[in-house]
Parts: sequence; structure tokens; C-alpha cells
Amino acid sequence: QVQLVESGGGSVQAGGSLRISCAASGYSISSGYVGWFRQAPGKEREGVATIYRGGAGTRYADSVKGRFTVSQDNAKNTLYLQMNSLKPEDTATYYCAAASRAYVARWYDPDEYIYWGQGTQVTVSS
Repeated sequence: QVQLVESGGGSVQAGGSLRISCAASGYSISSGYVGWFRQAPGKEREGVATIYRGGAGTRYADSVKGRFTVSQDNAKNTLYLQMNSLKPEDTATYYCAAASRAYVARWYDPDEYIYWGQGTQVTVSS
């Protein structure tokens, strides 16, 4: 049984930093695409960042490039998202996701991922 458990969310002022984590069990994060999505109230879930091939490659949404960094610790089977220079528009529930295949055509598309965590709230105040 695959489980993805996020942690590390919270409240921060604009310009601050947070690191959120996703501990995986029943699934090896080095085996395929794993990533972060977020969903704000009234908005669709959107891709934030993904990492694949055991950390060899990463992709980011334009809105977070240069501010967020996705990484993984294969020994701990844990995914991370370091978020710097946070803005109020980054406020959302952040979800960890994993694909069942070693390759996905659209890393930003939630439908490409079949395993999901429960989400962790990130709130950025101005």
C-alpha cells in the first residue's frame, strides 16, 4: 500500500521561507516522477514542481522558478520542497504526488499521478 505523508506546512510572512516534506512508503521515490501540486480555494490544482530519474531532472512552474527548489533523499525515501521568498499568492494546500510510470508526458497535469498525500497548508500573509 502506497502512502505519501506531507509535513512542514504553516504560516509565514511574505518574503519568508518554509520547507515541506513528503515521506513515502510502499513506493520508491527514485523510481519515477514525484512532485508537488497546490490548490487554493476556488482554484484548480496546479503543478508546482516535479523531480524524476532519482533526482537527475526537475521541472518548475514559471510562477515559482528561482524561489522554490524540489529535492529528494533516496535513503529516507522523502521528497522536499524548499520555498523561499514566499508571496501571498503562494497560499494553498500543497500536495505530494507520485506517478505509476517512469515517464509522464505532462508533469504539471494532476491526471498523470495516481498516488497523493493528504496535503499540508501553507499560508503566506502580507
